[in-house]
Amino acid sequence: MSTVAVLGAGAGGAAAVAELSQRGHSVRLWNRSSETLRPYRSIGGVRYDGVLGTGIAIPKLISADLAEVVDGADVILICLPTFSHAPIARELARIRCTLPVVLNPGHTGGALEFRQAYAAIHAQPPPIAEFSTLTYVARKYEADKTSVTGKANSVRVASLPNGQAALEYARQLYPGASVVSDVLASDLANVNMVLHCPGAVLGAAWVEATSGDFTFYVQGMTSGVARVMSQLDAERRSVAAAFGHDLPSLVEEMQAIGTIPKSWSDPHDIAGAVSSGEANRRIKAPDSFEHRYYLEDFGHGLLPFLQFAQVADVKTPVAQSLYELATAATGTDFAATGRTAARMGFDVNSFDSLSRIVRG
Repeated sequence: MSTVAVLGAGAGGAAAVAELSQRGHSVRLWNRSSETLRPYRSIGGVRYDGVLGTGIAIPKLISADLAEVVDGADVILICLPTFSHAPIARELARIRCTLPVVLNPGHTGGALEFRQAYAAIHAQPPPIAEFSTLTYVARKYEADKTSVTGKANSVRVASLPNGQAALEYARQLYPGASVVSDVLASDLANVNMVLHCPGAVLGAAWVEATSGDFTFYVQGMTSGVARVMSQLDAERRSVAAAFGHDLPSLVEEMQAIGTIPKSWSDPHDIAGAVSSGEANRRIKAPDSFEHRYYLEDFGHGLLPFLQFAQVADVKTPVAQSLYELATAATGTDFAATGRTAARMGFDVNSFDSLSRIVRG
């Protein structure tokens, strides 16, 4: 068993603490905010309920001191919002941390951005692996508790060249991990980009009018939203094919993860398939444009996807339109802080520059 430094005390990080503790790993929990950690400290651990059972997981250490938490760990598991990947990479580089890093999830371009953030301050990047999506469906409704409504059966994982050590830890921590050949395969298997962006744009007025008082995957999953999702999914698969990856459809990928039942037989009925999943059925819509479905899925999901599409010379009109509409509706310049090609370390006009980084 391993000593795991879990970075991030939100719903996903808390779920990781619960599961990895159950499986006998020694867990150390970090979060930047001492205020976020205070409720956990007050009870000595992390409360959890749902598919992992009910109980309190007791980490060996709960601290806002990054150096203290990673000291003595075997591997770093990063369960932070994806817009925190570059900042935490720079902090780890400054304390000269060389431990293997597993991004849970990498979302789209996570490993590439993490590597570039290290390199930008003249530090040798550590071994890096990434999951395509978070290994849990979890929400944090109470300050000291995570509610885990779903746990992934199988999630794609890949590493950058020289990242074998991180890949091995990813497989040890999550035996259901499905290893793919390179991080572009995991990046382009990110289901959240397809699952969140159409509904976030097409349901924007409803989000503002009700503060998200509707179920995102049921009431918000109309036939029109599903048709846009289907076209966005086709664009995703076309870009993947340009890089040599034959990826399954959104419905098939979610069935592998476990958020759509295996028994669902119509891969073309996206609305019915998504709303049939027990893990997502009761999840509410974003309460504002400050929600991660906007701040994360456009700047760190759709934007890097568009960068990959440009490298591959594949037209993606639906993705481009959704991105521009989200920019206009939210008044946010996602490119100002999001995952551009430059922040991921490659030339958007050069297939070779990206291929060299990804495949060595």
